[in-house]
Amino acid sequence: MSDNVAVIGVGLSKVGEHWEKSLRSLAIESIWMAFEDSGIDKVDALYVGNMSSGSFVEQEHLGALIADFAGLGPIPAVKVEAACGSGGAAFIEGYIGIKSGMYDYVLVTGVEKMTDVLPSKTTSILANASDRDYEAFHGVSFVALNALVMRRYMHEFNVKREELSIFPVISHKNAPFSKHAMYRKEISLEAVVNSPIIADPLTLMDCAPICDGSASVILCSEKKAREFTDTPILVSGVGLATDTLGVHDRKNITTLSAAVEASKKAYKMAGVTPKDIDIAEIHDAFSIMSALSLEDMGFAKKGQGTKMALEGQHYIGGELPLNLYGGLKARGHPVGATGVYQIGELVSSLRGDGRVDAEIGLAENIGGSGATVSVCVLKRGD
Repeated sequence: MSDNVAVIGVGLSKVGEHWEKSLRSLAIESIWMAFEDSGIDKVDALYVGNMSSGSFVEQEHLGALIADFAGLGPIPAVKVEAACGSGGAAFIEGYIGIKSGMYDYVLVTGVEKMTDVLPSKTTSILANASDRDYEAFHGVSFVALNALVMRRYMHEFNVKREELSIFPVISHKNAPFSKHAMYRKEISLEAVVNSPIIADPLTLMDCAPICDGSASVILCSEKKAREFTDTPILVSGVGLATDTLGVHDRKNITTLSAAVEASKKAYKMAGVTPKDIDIAEIHDAFSIMSALSLEDMGFAKKGQGTKMALEGQHYIGGELPLNLYGGLKARGHPVGATGVYQIGELVSSLRGDGRVDAEIGLAENIGGSGATVSVCVLKRGD
C-alpha cells in the first residue's frame, strides 16, 4: 500500500447556464485549472464523475472523450456513475488508485451539462436516480420524494418548515465570497419560506438549481505532494455506502442509513469523531437533506438537525461552519460534478483561504434520495 493520499491540484469552473459551452469544453476548463494549480503536466489515470450525459447531451464514453480532448494521452479513463453522488464516488476511486500504489498521479473530474434540455425533460432524467418502476413510473418526481421525506420528518419530530428553511440562508450567506457560485447573493429566511411551492412543503428556494459545471482535483501520495508544498492536504478517511434505491423500501425514511455507514467508515479510517471536524461541505440539494445529513453523520441528535443552524453555529465563526462556498443551493448542483466541487472547496478552505482556520474538514455527497452516500475527511498536513 502507498502512503497517505494528498490533493495537490484544484480546478473549479464557474457554475451557471453555459449554453455556449459543450460538456467537453466545461471539463477541459476545470482540468487545465487543476494542472496549473498543481504544478504538474500529466497524470496516470482519469476518473470522470457524471450522472446522465447520455440523456442530457446524448454523449457517453466520457473517459475516452475527455482524455482525448484534454490531451492526456492513452491513459486509463472511465466514467463513474452514482446519480448525484457520482463526483464523490469518482473521487474515492481516484483515492484507491493512489492508495493501492497503481498510479502516481490521478485526475478526478466531475462534469454535468444539464441546461441543454427543457425543464420537463430534466425532471424526467433526474427521476432516473429513483426507483423507475415503483416511483418515477407513477409520476413521483425527485423533488416530490424529498417533499415526502420532509413532511414525515416535520410530523415525526414536530419541526416547522421555517426551521428547515434556515439551511438555504446559511449557504447563500457564503455565496458572495465564492467566485464560482451561480448565485452570489444572500437571501432571507422570509424569502425562502415565501417563495413558490414546488412540492409541498418544499419551496423553490429550498431546492438547489439546475445548472452546468465542472470541477477537477489531482491526487498523489503525500511523499510526492511534499515536493510541491510543506502543508499538503491529506485524504485521511473515506467511506462509501448504499441504501435501498426506493424510499418506500426503507424501514425509516427520515434516516439516511448510507450516510450513517459511510461516515462511520470515514471517521474510523481518519481516527476522528464528529467533534473533531472543523468545517463541512454537506449535500444541501434540498433543505431536508441538510438536517438528515447532520443527524446521521453524528453532528446532531435525531430530530435536532436544525438546532445548531438556528443558533447560528453553522455560520463562519460558529462551531461547525457549513458550505463555505455556497453549497449546492447557492453554488449550484451540476449533479455529477457536485462531489468534486465539494472536495475542491474543502481543499481551498484547509489551505487557508482567509475565512476560516480549519485543520480537518468533511465532504458529504448524496446520490438519489440517499441510496448512495460518500463521506470524505480531509486534513491539513503538518
